[in-house]
Amino acid sequence: MAEPYYKRVLLKLSGEALGGDQGYGIDPNTITAIAREVKQVVELGVELCLVIGGGNIFRGVAASSKGMDRASADYMGMLATMINSLAMQDALEKVGVDTRVQSAIAMAEVAEPYIRRRAIRHLEKGRVVIFGAGTGNPYFTTDTAASLRAMEIGADVILKGTKVDGVYSADPAKDKNATKYGTLSYLEVLRKGLQVMDATAISLCMDNSLPIIVFDVTTDGNVVRVVNGEPIGTLVKEGE
Repeated sequence: MAEPYYKRVLLKLSGEALGGDQGYGIDPNTITAIAREVKQVVELGVELCLVIGGGNIFRGVAASSKGMDRASADYMGMLATMINSLAMQDALEKVGVDTRVQSAIAMAEVAEPYIRRRAIRHLEKGRVVIFGAGTGNPYFTTDTAASLRAMEIGADVILKGTKVDGVYSADPAKDKNATKYGTLSYLEVLRKGLQVMDATAISLCMDNSLPIIVFDVTTDGNVVRVVNGEPIGTLVKEGE
């Protein structure tokens, strides 16, 4: 079997991805399907870590727009990411994948504290590491947390798993004329205001030349295809 194209990857999942068709909460069939995909990737010898959003349970920005204090709302969102992280850990261990959850907020009873060197050691031992609670700071999204953790652990790429098969010029569900991009530069994403990741996350990746691949995580086998270097989804990288 050929060596995987990427050796160490960070998979970023939105909280909504865990909600399946219901769009909220945690759908057992969806999270089990994702766990099986992750297992296939790990069996290829890839070192994999995960960052999961919390939008299927609570979204801090939405709450703050309705009058809640932004910092308080963001901390609640961080706790939502921990619920998703623990659910994903359970699903992964049920399919035989050794997993560790590390939290940016201290909660020793349910997760390890985030320690960079310990996270790298877990990866080297073949464990999947799930980074919960974002960066541990309000005003930063889980997209930014994914970019930060990916750089800290020396990931080759960020894989952003969504319900859409790449980045489009407009919402393909609303605009039939929306066109899909095969590749984009970081600056194009920022200039066009494309919904890849937030501007802080994109800027971090641009400053450190960390590529991002946006792809459809709901299609069976797609995570393995991306890790093996197949050209699916949209690749965001440095401009020519």
